[in-house]
Amino acid sequence: MNAAKDAAVEARALQDVETHHADMLKQLNGLVGLLVEALEAGDSPAGERAQAALLDWCDSDLVPHALAEEGLLYEGPRARPEGKLLVEGMLAEHRVIVELVDELRTATGVQAAIAGSLIQRIFALHLDKENRLLLPFIAESPGLSLAEAVEGLHELTGEAAVRHGHGHGHDAGHH
Repeated sequence: MNAAKDAAVEARALQDVETHHADMLKQLNGLVGLLVEALEAGDSPAGERAQAALLDWCDSDLVPHALAEEGLLYEGPRARPEGKLLVEGMLAEHRVIVELVDELRTATGVQAAIAGSLIQRIFALHLDKENRLLLPFIAESPGLSLAEAVEGLHELTGEAAVRHGHGHGHDAGHH
């Protein structure tokens, strides 16, 4: 990328990722809420359905999102002294989230609600750190480009990038 990157393009990429993060958190909150409500009501079949839906979302959305970030999004900042420690901390959070998803897979009842709630809280903290610290660092650092890092990656931007027209060459309907 040339030295004078386009600030407007970087800002739009930042907005796309933040919007996708907000959508993910909203989905996660809803799924965990259903699980907790079912268990509080003593409705085991509804609890099992809610747990299965939460697990499916974690497997199809949350974990792929984390793995996609570890590649293109974390690579640049991790190679710089001022970004390395932040990225190391965020990778540790990814590991905890993946461990909790594995716990959710075999948990029952209250243990499933605890695992779901922990995923929810840690993911919210993780997204806040990403939105406030990591993404602006990438967008503002010479030689790094958030727009380039997330280009074409549905896992990182959701449908927002497709709407803004930087999903070229990719199937807009792909999930």
